[in-house]
Amino acid sequence: MGSEHDEVKQRDLMYRLMISQLFYDGHQKLAVSLSTLVKAHPACPPSDRLFKVLKYGLEIEEEIHGKELIGSENVAPGSGIDLEYETDVQTISPEAALYETCYVTAHKGPCRAGAFHSGGKLIATGSEDSSIKILDVERMLAKSATPAEIIAMETPQQAMENHPVIRTLYDHNDEVTCLDFHPNHQILASGSKDYSIKFFEYSKPSVKKAYKSIQEASEVRCLSFHPSGEYILCGTKHPTLRLYDVNTFQCFVGRHPSHQHEGPLTAVKWCPNANLFVTSSKDGDIKIWDGVSNLCINTFKKAHDGNEVCSVTFSRNSKYVVSSGKDSLVKLWELSTNRCLIVYTGAGATGKQQHRTQGVFNHTEDYVLFPDEATTSLCCWDSRNAERQRLLSLGHNGAVRYIAHSPTGPAFITCSEDFRARFWYRKADTD
Repeated sequence: MGSEHDEVKQRDLMYRLMISQLFYDGHQKLAVSLSTLVKAHPACPPSDRLFKVLKYGLEIEEEIHGKELIGSENVAPGSGIDLEYETDVQTISPEAALYETCYVTAHKGPCRAGAFHSGGKLIATGSEDSSIKILDVERMLAKSATPAEIIAMETPQQAMENHPVIRTLYDHNDEVTCLDFHPNHQILASGSKDYSIKFFEYSKPSVKKAYKSIQEASEVRCLSFHPSGEYILCGTKHPTLRLYDVNTFQCFVGRHPSHQHEGPLTAVKWCPNANLFVTSSKDGDIKIWDGVSNLCINTFKKAHDGNEVCSVTFSRNSKYVVSSGKDSLVKLWELSTNRCLIVYTGAGATGKQQHRTQGVFNHTEDYVLFPDEATTSLCCWDSRNAERQRLLSLGHNGAVRYIAHSPTGPAFITCSEDFRARFWYRKADTD
């Protein structure tokens, strides 16, 4: 009973605040008619209190729902694409054409692997030269904002302390093909053509070698940490998917061989809520798996008309999968209805795609990004209506083999055949 009574009182107060706000904002006629309608007694004075309460309320609502702060480019997980409820969404995040290169790092061979830490503060790059670099995002931004003459005056000690490359790891004997950061600990996992998965504890400045290595039976092609960090999925040149316990390094394989792909795996990703994971393969199929039983619960056969599927990733709410294929199409799949809902077209118009690359969301999931191989430019679409945005020239002298967007802010990394990785950032408007 008490709560109902409170609600009536609060509703009365809400109307009184509305009347006071209308008076305060100069809408006398509206204020008087609302006052008469709700029989406001005593009469309401002009006041700006409703506006202030609204501001506080919005802040609390954003905290509860993890929504994006108005006017901020940093996004909290929880928002993103949801076509069940959205009709007309105003995009406030920047399109790809507004990003610029802030830092370039060079390997001694083609750069084909990259990863962003879930906190958005670190990135990793991996190369055919078997090396791995870990870079600090804030240091890259600071470096790009520091005039050359100031950098030239740095002492060797300062240069070392400010250098964006915080670790260089050498422990593989062949090309590094995939990287993933542990969600909770300072651990980086890497996969290689040398048939191994290695785990590096990068908190120690002197670290060069892995603290643990798993020997696989085939070339490792893709990795994905479970959101808890307790498990890691591994896809290899062999069609059978593996799951490892990160503490015991015990290997698990699904109990139904018929559930597995028929070709080498190209991508594997856990969904954020850990209920599902998704895989793609050279066999042209996408498979959705139950995250607890490890059983395949759905297969999108010939997802890209029989072409090799190159990448798969979940939306933040785990309702959608974005895939890309050798047909240069990017597709959005709705899991509740098991269908392709949106196709993002226009890439690959000037030449057939030779190499694998990725279709990715930006940090707010307002845009889908995909590197076009023939033009070395980045295609960008509105994620909801698939409208093409402006192209961004990526400035690489070779195919872009990997793209990863920051999960928290307007930044992404591109890794290329030209030996280089470029860090891109959208600087906040100052005008």
